[in-house]
Amino acid sequence: MTDADDGSRPERELVVHEAEPRDAGRGVVRLPETARTALGVLSGDTVRVSGERDTVAKVWPADPSLDAESLRADGQTRTNAGVGVGDTVTVSPADATDAERVVLDGPHADDADEGDTAAVRQTLLDRVLRVDERVRIDALGVDGELRVRETSPDGPVVVTEDTDVSLVAREERAETDDSTEGETTEDARVGLTYEDVGGLDDELEQVRELVELPLAEPGRFRRLGVEPPKGVLLYGPPGTGKTLIARAVANEADAHFESVSGPEITSKYKGESEKRLREVFERAQERAPAVVFFDEVDAIAGKRDEGGDMENRIVAQLLSLLDGLETRGEVVVIGATNRVDAIDPALRRPGRFDREVEVGVPDAGGRREILDVHTREMPLAADVDLDALADRTHGFVGADLRALVTEAAMGAVRDDRDRVSADDFRRALAATDPSAMREFVAELPETSFDDVGGLDEAKATLRETVEWPLAHGDLFEAANTDPPTGVLLHGPPGTGKTMLARAVANEAGVNFVRVAGPELVDKYVGETEKAVREVFERARRAAPAVVFFDEIDAVATQRGEGHEVTERVVSQLLTELDAVADDPTLVVLAATNRRDALDPALLRPGRLEAHVEVPEPGAEARREILRVHAREKPLSDDVDLDALADELEGYTGAELEALVRTASMRAIREAVEAGGSDADVTIEPEHFTAARERVERD
Repeated sequence: MTDADDGSRPERELVVHEAEPRDAGRGVVRLPETARTALGVLSGDTVRVSGERDTVAKVWPADPSLDAESLRADGQTRTNAGVGVGDTVTVSPADATDAERVVLDGPHADDADEGDTAAVRQTLLDRVLRVDERVRIDALGVDGELRVRETSPDGPVVVTEDTDVSLVAREERAETDDSTEGETTEDARVGLTYEDVGGLDDELEQVRELVELPLAEPGRFRRLGVEPPKGVLLYGPPGTGKTLIARAVANEADAHFESVSGPEITSKYKGESEKRLREVFERAQERAPAVVFFDEVDAIAGKRDEGGDMENRIVAQLLSLLDGLETRGEVVVIGATNRVDAIDPALRRPGRFDREVEVGVPDAGGRREILDVHTREMPLAADVDLDALADRTHGFVGADLRALVTEAAMGAVRDDRDRVSADDFRRALAATDPSAMREFVAELPETSFDDVGGLDEAKATLRETVEWPLAHGDLFEAANTDPPTGVLLHGPPGTGKTMLARAVANEAGVNFVRVAGPELVDKYVGETEKAVREVFERARRAAPAVVFFDEIDAVATQRGEGHEVTERVVSQLLTELDAVADDPTLVVLAATNRRDALDPALLRPGRLEAHVEVPEPGAEARREILRVHAREKPLSDDVDLDALADELEGYTGAELEALVRTASMRAIREAVEAGGSDADVTIEPEHFTAARERVERD
């Protein structure tokens, strides 16, 4: 070794904690101030981290929440030091020189081109390395793990802009590499780490508690006279990170990972499915400690009273195998599903799946962490604001955010740019929908109150009842006041109820979920109620959100009139509205032009308690509506919108919009027939006169 190893340098024993997602792959350890002072190191200095093996890293300051006897290190550093989270390492100062040359090997390095080498150099820039350490280059994909094979000079080196970085095939190692110092085994792979799981700190902690301890220290449970946990059931919407958690925990626990997709187990031959299950557990036992992961576990473990003979036999076999785990060594089972209620109840009890962990849709802070994970090696332009992006992506799960980042990067690729800009993310956001809400119309509306002419009183009421609780929840807490659960917009057709609902969602900056009442109705018993439940379930996943029931009178008329379907649907709506009362991130809006037909129970306080009338517009409101729809249109100077508004008494907002559109179409038709250009299009008073004859009044 080239750096001092004679014990003359100060040392400090510290407990390892996981790194922040944004630090992953940077080759840094974060030390508290007391440790930096005791070691005599500053931010940017190099330290040796010694566990089962030695590695080197740069020092960065830790946040004040980290206690004085700890450090933060990412998965690569932990793997290179041969330690896990919770282990103790010895930290001491080390020297590092600028690298003249660094050679790395990998399984497919011989296929690497200049672009791959450039990506490796960019990722390793300013990192401190030593021979036999492993680094993961996300830009190289699933085979992006490399080993530092040779450095010049020897000892710890720092990669600079002038460093010659080259890649060679790993197969050559056995013949040419005789290095033994600090050598790691081929099994010491970095793999998925906790830093790759963003926005799921609480869920990850629960799974670690049930998986790491039983695998790492089974004796601790035996000394207490209790059996270690056998299984964990992860449930939640698709794309939230259930599989990622399972893989990361298994990797960090240094356990064999046996992954089984539920549908792969099933076979048409009697007894074959059960045999495959037994083989899975036998392989896990042979390679213990091991994690057996069942993805889509509901495919093989559905409720037995609803399945056929094969499904019943598979569930029975799985129950038997779980009950026999105490004789099968250090094996923990993790199941994942997005249909937790479909799983047989016998599996959902202690001794089998001991704990159920919901992996839900991340909040804004979680979305920021996930964006950090997926952009940590991406060259972002200065105008990219990840905090603002996290705030705008309500309802996005981890898979959605990954797709968003990929789509933004594709924009830079198409334009042959070296950086991803804010415009790339804006375009990607318009093309990416949150998967939790794709079965319903979910969006961030572009309609604002400026697009709604008149209706000032209705706008003010909606701001107070919808926008304020979502935007200023802390003020309602300070006043110990509960906001209204729901708002009913009522008035004649075409007066702007739907536009108001979209506008208030835009003003509040939340998702807008529109459901037309007739769309929920199904002829089969129970299906309409199920559709209502699913609307609210998905809205909760995309919260904060506004749920808008248009034409609610189609499914919520008065009970007791002999309509059995209506009675069941109203009862379901009442149940869901009562649940929404306890959720400050959801607001329910409904619209109808038949308020008298609605069941009275819906209209009481605690449900649709705020009633906002959206009437036919008066003269001033008609002027506002005409100005909104005529703005930026090529009107001739002699078009008098104020006079026109006075003449259109009784017109609704929808009819006024149709009037302006019809007048515009007549002007376009005349320009086309005259062979003119776009500069020749002008909307004249006679176009409005002709349009009045065409627009039908209700």
